[in-house]
Amino acid sequence: MTEARSLEPEANLNRKVQGRRSKDGTGAPTGNPLPIDSARVAALKMLARRELSEAQIRQRLQRRGHALDEIDSAIERLKSERAIDDARVAGAIARTETSLKRRGRLRVAQELARAGIARSTARTAIDETFDDLDDDALLQQALNRRLKNDRPIEDDREFQRLYRYLIGQGFESDKILTALTRRRRGRSS
Repeated sequence: MTEARSLEPEANLNRKVQGRRSKDGTGAPTGNPLPIDSARVAALKMLARRELSEAQIRQRLQRRGHALDEIDSAIERLKSERAIDDARVAGAIARTETSLKRRGRLRVAQELARAGIARSTARTAIDETFDDLDDDALLQQALNRRLKNDRPIEDDREFQRLYRYLIGQGFESDKILTALTRRRRGRSS
């Protein structure tokens, strides 16, 4: 027994059907409908893949069409269970941005704002992350990625290109100028 799909897209939005596709060529699945995911279950599935902030979870659940009151209750429950913790997410983002991507303080702050982390929480995470790091060494690592084998900067055009790159990576302009000037002269340290 096969059931035909409704031609109206609204009728099929939240309906998941378990089973095989029919062999008659209509493509209509056969089997029993599965229950629609609650906002909490959907959020847990998202969190199983990666750490997300409260704002990111809220946005994604709204995009999926969950009711606002259901989203609010799911988020409150997940926060009480510590499944959602913006401080933990902020620390993870800050560590990833600095250790893997070699980005500066300003870019890390930008990424935390993009994730919807509160400013005070973001500031705390940035301070804790950068307390353990040497800003100048991080800048040198980012610069070394662009200038292989400690080669000096060839001309003004390359100097400006590297300056724009390092600004985009979130480093402070005075530190960038100092590092680039040293490298232009041929001294790498």
